[in-house]
Amino acid sequence: MPRTNTVIIGGGQAGLALSHCLSALAIDHVVIERGKLAQRWRSQSWDSLHLLTPNWMTRLPGFHYDGDDADGFMSVRELIALFERYAATFRPPLLTETSVQSVDARTTGYRVATSRGTWVADSVVVATGSCDLPFVPDVSRGLASSITQIVPAEYRRPDQLPAGGVLVVGASATGVQLADEIQRSGRQVTLAVGRHTRLPRRYRGHDILWWLDGAGILNRRVDAEARHHRRPSLQLVGKPDHSSLDLAALHASGVRLVGRVQEIDGHRVRIADDLAATTAAADIKMADLLMRIDDHIARHRLAAPGPEAFTPTRPLASATPRVLDLKDERITTVVWATGYRRAYPWLRVPVLDAHGEIAHVDGETRMPGLYVLGFNFQRRLNSGFIDGVGADASVIAGRIERSIPRGRVAQARVA
Repeated sequence: MPRTNTVIIGGGQAGLALSHCLSALAIDHVVIERGKLAQRWRSQSWDSLHLLTPNWMTRLPGFHYDGDDADGFMSVRELIALFERYAATFRPPLLTETSVQSVDARTTGYRVATSRGTWVADSVVVATGSCDLPFVPDVSRGLASSITQIVPAEYRRPDQLPAGGVLVVGASATGVQLADEIQRSGRQVTLAVGRHTRLPRRYRGHDILWWLDGAGILNRRVDAEARHHRRPSLQLVGKPDHSSLDLAALHASGVRLVGRVQEIDGHRVRIADDLAATTAAADIKMADLLMRIDDHIARHRLAAPGPEAFTPTRPLASATPRVLDLKDERITTVVWATGYRRAYPWLRVPVLDAHGEIAHVDGETRMPGLYVLGFNFQRRLNSGFIDGVGADASVIAGRIERSIPRGRVAQARVA
């Protein structure tokens, strides 16, 4: 069996970032990817998807966006090309089209069985990210068989859906983008709204993420309790005109807003009477965040236009139905934009919690030499961003280096 110091499972931004850090430290390793480089971006993105972060935020260890549209938003095709260019700068030891079959702990280190052989390693890093498997609520089982159900990983464009109206469940980044695209294609969309993080695309002369980055908000540490609290993704979209996409914009375009889905019986969908409370909570959080940005501008005497008022979403929440009859509404498709979950059927190491997640503290599990990387809120608010994974990768690489006997690291560097 071949031996290496570290096996990295996952060849997306997290795996590449860590590989760059380990290469700089002359630590022997291998990166295992089930498909091509950045396979999840290739196979689970719809055709029109662009990053919700501006191009200047595409920063990885030893590499950053160097094009002529720093304030634009990359398409998935452009992002994949950027990852390929990044890999070409340091040539990671990447095994593509290789699936992991099992990871077992040995007396010292780990045994990693793959479709292309078995590796023995001192450490293993699970860098498969946060978007492993789509999460579909149990209530979906009650839908009539005549209703098409689809998750964002399967969606490509509106014309693949059957004729008729569409119910999109979930109003975070993915849900609002799909609701907007499908509504603009000429279909009537109903959006079932749950918890969400509302933000303007631009504020006081800059992209909202420019302010959050400059004020250090994105780089803020996340404590253990907050890490396990499921947070909705940012309600943003990357459009050439830098326009905002929130519930108010969707309402103006004709999307029907309703509350959270509670129960489903055939064609009858019971809706919670919570839209007013949900939108009010999102408005309050957004107002608080904008106030923090205003304080940052004032404290540092930064040049910026004056504070901007925003329109509360709550007035849009009046007179929403408690029951949707999909047949009467001519709704033929339900899109479950309800987030993702992770599964590790190949991980035979006792590190999973009661929810099937890998328990860790800042990426380090209770099993020596087993780490995770690329998880949302792993250490900081931006840990799940392309822009934030590099800092976490550097920390994990440092821990791996410190676990290696000094003589072995010195020999590797000489070699």
